[in-house]
Amino acid sequence: MQPHHFARRWDGSPVTMPFRRRLQVDSSSPSRLLRRGQSSRCRECGNLVDWHPRADHRPIGLHPHELPTRPVPTACRWYLSCGVAYRGVDSTWCRVPHAAVCPRRTPDTDLAPALTELRRRLAVLTRRRIDAGLFTPPPPVACLTTVQADKRPVLPIVEILHIRYLAERPLDALRCVSQTRRGHRCPHPVLDPAAPNGVWTLTTVLSSMGQLALPAEHLVLYNLNRAPYAEQLRWRAQRCPAHMVASTAPDLALAGWQVFDPLLHHAHIHRHLPDTAPASPET
Repeated sequence: MQPHHFARRWDGSPVTMPFRRRLQVDSSSPSRLLRRGQSSRCRECGNLVDWHPRADHRPIGLHPHELPTRPVPTACRWYLSCGVAYRGVDSTWCRVPHAAVCPRRTPDTDLAPALTELRRRLAVLTRRRIDAGLFTPPPPVACLTTVQADKRPVLPIVEILHIRYLAERPLDALRCVSQTRRGHRCPHPVLDPAAPNGVWTLTTVLSSMGQLALPAEHLVLYNLNRAPYAEQLRWRAQRCPAHMVASTAPDLALAGWQVFDPLLHHAHIHRHLPDTAPASPET
């Protein structure tokens, strides 16, 4: 008798281990967001929403399931290609924005019968989640009459590639959205002291033609227009320098930028420059 060797079977034939291929995002892919990083639940109704980037890099929340194109109005038809949402593509199936069928929102226009039925079914799901204790509707938001004076904006306004965005967190707390090799979200910040940074500036509030009166004439923003083009792309993608170089690293979340609107985001308008530039947290 011979001792058993784990690399061979009982008859002496070799054991072939299956080859496990590591999946990577192609460097030419327009979207690096993983499927598990797309789904979330609506804060107002508790139903599932799939988030996808648009062609202008702005996120949009879509209903998770496809609908026949014919009964859906043209303004509500969205299509996906390589993870990016587009309009104006001829297909027999389409996706609709969740905001158009959310049961907790008042529709802007009269909905088609197909969308009205979908809105009714989502309202039933919301009621079931509330009755089961799985979802609690948020309380109505009270209007803020005063804004606390801060040396640094809580949600800063950042200008990248001559477009103004509202950040989801303070600059020194912005976290990379890429996935690490262990499958977790990268813990490194976007702000890198070794990279060219922007400057805090006091500038005028831009207004479009026909817009209502703005709440302020000047605002403080973090200007990155003088930084190199690649550095501005890194900030807009919300990635750390290491994951910006690794073009095949996928993302676990969408970048948390919102296109700044002075009327919607008037509570975040500050008129006093911070004393110091944002500092990178110690790692």
